[in-house]
Amino acid sequence: MLSHERIWSALDALAERHGLTASGLARRAGLDPTSFNKSKRRGADGRDRWPSTESLSKVLGATGSSLDEFMSLVAGTGSGADNPIPEGTFPPQTGSIPLLGFAQAGSGGFFDDGGFPAGQGWDVVDFPTQPSERPGVSALEVQGDSMMPLYRDGDILIVEPGGQIRRGDRVVVRSCEGEVMAKILTRQSARSVELMSLNPDHPNRSFELSEIDWMARIIWASQ
Repeated sequence: MLSHERIWSALDALAERHGLTASGLARRAGLDPTSFNKSKRRGADGRDRWPSTESLSKVLGATGSSLDEFMSLVAGTGSGADNPIPEGTFPPQTGSIPLLGFAQAGSGGFFDDGGFPAGQGWDVVDFPTQPSERPGVSALEVQGDSMMPLYRDGDILIVEPGGQIRRGDRVVVRSCEGEVMAKILTRQSARSVELMSLNPDHPNRSFELSEIDWMARIIWASQ
C-alpha cells in the first residue's frame, strides 16, 4: 500500500544509492535543491504532501532508474532494503547545502516557519563534513563586521533549525520584523530570550518569544 512515508523513503533510498543527498538528487533532476527537503514534505496546513509525478519522472530520468526499480524501493524490496530508512526519518545531509547571505536572509520567502530553507534564490556551498543527522541545515554568509572578532566578512555559518539549543550556544535568530543576527544565547524562558552580542561594540538584545520568527543553533563556521 502506498503511503507518503514510503514514497519519500524511496526517494531518499534512491538518492543514497547514487551517493547523493535528497537536495543533491533534486539538483541532478533539474529541480529546486529544496524540493525534497523535510519542510516540503508537509503543506502549510500540516498535511503530508506527495512529490509530483513530474518530479518523480525527472528523478528517474536523471538517475537512469526505471519505474519498476523505484516501486521496489517503495515496497522495500530494492537493493539496500536490508537497511531500510525508517519511516519519518531521513538520511544525513552532506555535500552541497543551501547558501544565503545574511542580508538576503532578512527578506521573506527563503525560510519556512521552522527556519528550514524554502523557496527560490539560494546558492549552494560544499560542506566539508557531515554536519547533522537532521535534514534542513543551511549556510549563511557573514556580511560586514558586526560579528567581529569572532566571525569575519565572508565567513560561512552552518545552522541547524529544529535542533536543541542550550544556554551558551551560538545561534542565528530571525525576528518577525526580518532582522537576522548571530548572537550567544544567555537565557531563555517560557516568554523571552536574552542574547549576547559577539561584537562588544554592538548591544546585547532581548526578545519576547512572540517577536522571534525562528532561532537556529550554529553548528559549524568556516574560519
